Amino acid sequence: MATGRLGVGETLGALNTALGPGEPVWFKETRARHLRARDFLAPRPALQARFEDGQVPEHVVRAVAGLQGPGVAPVLRCEPTPAGLALQLQRPAVFERVLGAVTAYAAPAAPAAPGPRVVLHCPALRGALGALRLSQLRAVLVADHLARALRAHGASVRLVPAVRDPHMRTFLQQLRVDWPAASEKAATGALRNLPLAELSPAPDGGGLPPGVLGTVCLKEVMRERGCAAGYDPNVDKCLVTEDLLSVLAELQAAVRHWPGDGPRGLAAAPDADGCMALHVVSCEEEFQQQKLDLLWWKLDEQAPRTQKHLVCGPVKAASALTAPEYYDLRHAQVCKAAALKRGRELSQDPTWTEVFSVLSAATIKFEMLSTAPQSQLLLALADGSISTKGTKSGTFVMYNCARLATLFEGYKHSTEQGLYPAFPPVSSLDFSLLQDEVSVVLGSWAPVGGWDLPSQRPSPPLPPQGEWLLLFNGVLPFPELLSQTAALACAAPGLHATARTEMMCKFLVQLSMDFSSYYNRVHILGVSTQHRGRGGELLGVQGQQRRRPAGPFSPPGASTTPVWSNVCPSPASAGCA
Repeated sequence: MATGRLGVGETLGALNTALGPGEPVWFKETRARHLRARDFLAPRPALQARFEDGQVPEHVVRAVAGLQGPGVAPVLRCEPTPAGLALQLQRPAVFERVLGAVTAYAAPAAPAAPGPRVVLHCPALRGALGALRLSQLRAVLVADHLARALRAHGASVRLVPAVRDPHMRTFLQQLRVDWPAASEKAATGALRNLPLAELSPAPDGGGLPPGVLGTVCLKEVMRERGCAAGYDPNVDKCLVTEDLLSVLAELQAAVRHWPGDGPRGLAAAPDADGCMALHVVSCEEEFQQQKLDLLWWKLDEQAPRTQKHLVCGPVKAASALTAPEYYDLRHAQVCKAAALKRGRELSQDPTWTEVFSVLSAATIKFEMLSTAPQSQLLLALADGSISTKGTKSGTFVMYNCARLATLFEGYKHSTEQGLYPAFPPVSSLDFSLLQDEVSVVLGSWAPVGGWDLPSQRPSPPLPPQGEWLLLFNGVLPFPELLSQTAALACAAPGLHATARTEMMCKFLVQLSMDFSSYYNRVHILGVSTQHRGRGGELLGVQGQQRRRPAGPFSPPGASTTPVWSNVCPSPASAGCA
């Protein structure tokens, strides 16, 4: 069996190289109707621009068909079609490579170089919980998402500020946001000891307002550093206070003192100081943060030369809510949905307390991250937003996650009871049996006693929207998707950075749709003849009825529920959401 992780990017790169010099033309197919005949396509208009009369030389077609290399998926055939040059992979070989090392596809692709040092600053966490606006909550969740993505990709990340408000810490724990805490403000002695010449006296010889230590002309700082692009033209004077110095002292400490448990062998970033500061702010906080950036440069010679702003767009809702009120609303809606499904109040049952907390946090995170951070976000606060009937919400994703968790849990328990044999090692499977979409599991493995119902027996080849759709659109590109979510557009000149947190949400929605369609069509777990009576009673299977996952809107221990009535399988597996 060949080793090494296959990659979509590596395959596309090799395909474009095989065509010769020029702009990239190949792209990966994603739609089921196209995947019936091809996996990659070089469109005819692009080929006409590259080759005379659009005719690809025969030796180039042969080179593409025989493509090999690290990370390159094996090619079955390449042939001209009316749409362009179509390529299909050796799908059985791809299945064997991926299933033989499936855990390798659950992590981001290894970066070419060690990750940078990033100070991730979210000023919204300095305020009181009761005053936290929805736009600030969005910035907090975006910052938390970026911290996880950057660390998974090898970056060393420091989170600032440390949260001092105990109520804010509790709220962040409810949302499953991992953020450092502190009980005291940062010491400002180092910054206060700067020469007085750094701070200008009050204009016109007048006295300074109470608590103000001096003023700084920020326009001069912009001219000195040549960084006016992106800054508000109204940024001018800054009144330096003790609170501002405390903020800068905490940022200064984060830059100068990195934890000893960071990634080994961490190299310096492209900047000379080897560090970048990324300020994740709401649109209301951007102006003040611009002033703070310039003041940091003025008062601290070791401030990072690269400071970028990720500005989160406004959050619009039918009614004005604070972040805690928004959480309480979503939590109440989750509890209400449970009561409507089961005819009794489950929110008072301690068994379900953690389940509802997880569902509420997951719903809020998905809502806040499913739109590009830089864009305006429209929130639907009505009860209908908790429904599982739509396919674009986080609830739909959580429901299908619950399906998978229950499926794995049900198979494990059935195996322990002798209803199914243990799944054979991947190395023992005969992948040559995969002529098209016939499952290698169905072809070489069956429950004890054989297949009971006609619908459980191995079926003719399935269409490409089945196993291949899940592997080719879900498993294979996932590592590269993780890497893309950690890629910040910081190289361009100017103040602002962009992030693509919505990519993961869109991926999960599409994966859930593909899995839901496949699961509704293919009977994955059946009942063996040997255990027909007992198994039918245990699993609630009658005729060709499929076992449905139990969910949080059903009592613990329930095993059969309507297909669209649940969100998560059980308190024990609620973490899947």
